[in-house]
Amino acid sequence: MLDQIVATREQLPVKESTDSRTIAACQQGDREALRVLFEEYKDRVYSIALYSLSGDEMAAGDATQQVFLKLMTRIGQFRGDAEFATWLYRLVVNTCHDEHRKQRRFVALADSFLQTSAGGESPRASYARKELAGRVQTAVAELKPKLRWPILLKYVEGLSYEEIAQVLNCSKGTVASRLNRAHKALGRRLSHLKNEI
Repeated sequence: MLDQIVATREQLPVKESTDSRTIAACQQGDREALRVLFEEYKDRVYSIALYSLSGDEMAAGDATQQVFLKLMTRIGQFRGDAEFATWLYRLVVNTCHDEHRKQRRFVALADSFLQTSAGGESPRASYARKELAGRVQTAVAELKPKLRWPILLKYVEGLSYEEIAQVLNCSKGTVASRLNRAHKALGRRLSHLKNEI
C-alpha cells in the first residue's frame, strides 16, 4: 500500500530547488518574489496540512495561509543552512501542531490520497484502488503525530531521512525508529486488506 503511495509520488513532476535569487529578493521585501514562492509551494504546503489535519479542508486552508503569513514575516531568518523547502516544511509542521492544539479533534480524511490515472483502468479497479487508498489514508491519520509526520514527509513529500530529521528537529536515528514503528503500526491496522487485494 505504501508502495502505491511511493509510485504515485514518483509520477508527479518534481520541482527544482527554489532559486536563491528569488529567496534573496523575498528577504528584501519583493512582493513578486513572494508570489513566486507562494505559487511554487502552495500546493505542497496545503497537501501536508490537509493530511496532518485529518482531511479538514478549511483547517488546511487556514494553516496554509498562516504558513505563508509566517513566511512573509520570517523569511529574513532563513540563512540557507538547509534547503529552503526543509525550512518551509518546518513552518508547516509548527503551524499544524498549533492547529492541533486549537482543534483537539479529528475528522475523516479526504477521499483522494492517491491520484489515480483513468487511462486503461476499469471503473471497478479505479473504485477498488480509491477504496484502498482511503483505508491507507485513514490508517495514516490515526497514527500519533510523531509517527504520522515521518510517514507523510517520506512518502508524500519524498524527503530523505536527513531532510526529515531537519524538519522534525531530531536525529536521523529517531526518524528511522519512528518510521519503523509507523510501518509496524500501519501493518497491524491494514493486515486485513491482504485478503482483499
